[in-house]
Amino acid sequence: MGASNSRLSPRQKMINLMYIVLMAMLALNVSSDVLDGFTQVKDGLVRTNDNIEQRNASIIGALEAFSLQNPEKGLSWFRKGLEVRQKTTEIYNLVDSLKVQIVKKVDGPQGDINNIENREDLDAAAAIMLQPSTKRGAALRQSIEEYRNFITEFVTDSVKSASILKALSTESVQRKGEIGEMKWEEHKFENQPVVAAITLLTKLQNDIKYCEGEALQSLLANVDAGDVRVNELNAFVIPDSRFVIRGSKYHANIVLAAVDTTQRPLIYINGKPLSSEHGIYEAPATSAGNYEYKGYLEVPHGDGTITRHDFASSYTVIEPTATISATMMNVLYAGIDNPISISVPGVANSGVSATMSNGTLTRRGDAWVAKPSKVGEPAIITVVAEMNGKRSEVSRTEFRVRKLPDPTPFVTYKDAEGNSLKYRGGGRGISKAQLMQVGTLEAAIDDDLLNITFNVLSFETVTFDSMGNAIPEVSDGNKFSSRQKAQLQRLKRGNRIYVTRVKAIGPDGITRELAPLEVIIN
Repeated sequence: MGASNSRLSPRQKMINLMYIVLMAMLALNVSSDVLDGFTQVKDGLVRTNDNIEQRNASIIGALEAFSLQNPEKGLSWFRKGLEVRQKTTEIYNLVDSLKVQIVKKVDGPQGDINNIENREDLDAAAAIMLQPSTKRGAALRQSIEEYRNFITEFVTDSVKSASILKALSTESVQRKGEIGEMKWEEHKFENQPVVAAITLLTKLQNDIKYCEGEALQSLLANVDAGDVRVNELNAFVIPDSRFVIRGSKYHANIVLAAVDTTQRPLIYINGKPLSSEHGIYEAPATSAGNYEYKGYLEVPHGDGTITRHDFASSYTVIEPTATISATMMNVLYAGIDNPISISVPGVANSGVSATMSNGTLTRRGDAWVAKPSKVGEPAIITVVAEMNGKRSEVSRTEFRVRKLPDPTPFVTYKDAEGNSLKYRGGGRGISKAQLMQVGTLEAAIDDDLLNITFNVLSFETVTFDSMGNAIPEVSDGNKFSSRQKAQLQRLKRGNRIYVTRVKAIGPDGITRELAPLEVIIN
């Protein structure tokens, strides 16, 4: 009896099986209310993305406007903003293409992202994003990481930078009750209804637009980061110079610090309004002396009030003068180029000219070269300057003209390292081998003040025999003659040879006899 009661009819077994299948289907399917909720969230995110895009477009527009107004200051920031916009558009469009692929996967080629039919499908998102052959999810994760690293370079605020890192985080996720971590793409798209996957991707686009806005806002703030902020107004007088040459004009700029160029202040000098709207004050300098002046500026403000700022300054009018100095010394040497410096305070070099008596005076760039002719006769340099369109003589200076001092004779030889050395006699002497290298006798003035070479015309060498008799030999011009070479060859260590009757001529054309040169063989 018990056995017969426990046996079920085929119909009852079928009913029980259908109940079990129904319960499984209820457990697997997502309710329509939840699906509707995802749809509403997605639509809200789309509207938010549009609003953020309008804000970001406004910021890039402000950067563009400033770059047009001040290219030197704003163009580089505008170009960075365009780079941010380009990178954002690329990843935003990538996410858009993935959303379209998921919808067409579930609804077919005619699928509409704004009207998804099979919203509850759990396979389409994983098929598109987690397909091993395409790895679109992994590629999206890499793109997000690259964009995140790129965008944080433009955000200097540490708090905002941390917010961007959190919004675009792609870290792996540890689910409760499961062993091991899930990759970012698996956590986002595995077993997700289509409408939930589309909503997640729209939320990602929202985060991307938010990060773009933070970067653009940081760029716009940095445009003026280097500007100096002021909190007070001061009047300043800026003269070209406090010293004015008679016959010229005193010139000064009178300005107000942090002045608004669209609304210039009124300027009064000694009780009279200044006629120049750019704040330029000019006064004729008719006589030498010290001059003072004072005044004030009236600055209108937006509320209708006017503030007054007093100022005072002074300037000195001096007689015309010029500075003339011999670059080498306080005398000029006849027959050579003497560098001269000529300047007139307050006058450009192009407005200065000069002439010289007893010789020639030539301009070489900003310097001058004087070349006197006769020794003992003074050379007078006259300077003329052009001031306010008029040429005036500003200086007349007299220089003494002297002949060049005598040069020193010497021979040039090479040491063991091949360096050329000059031997001027005496001292530790010179070796016979080094002396035999010498072919000519030279003479020059090279005392760090003058550096002038002379031409040796002739000379004699004198040695002494064992009886003390002098043996002179004559040169071949500035060269050692063959007899002199033989004379040198006979010298021994400790012997001396004297170079005498040295005649040389310099650039001044004067022939002179130089002091003897004593050569010691070591």
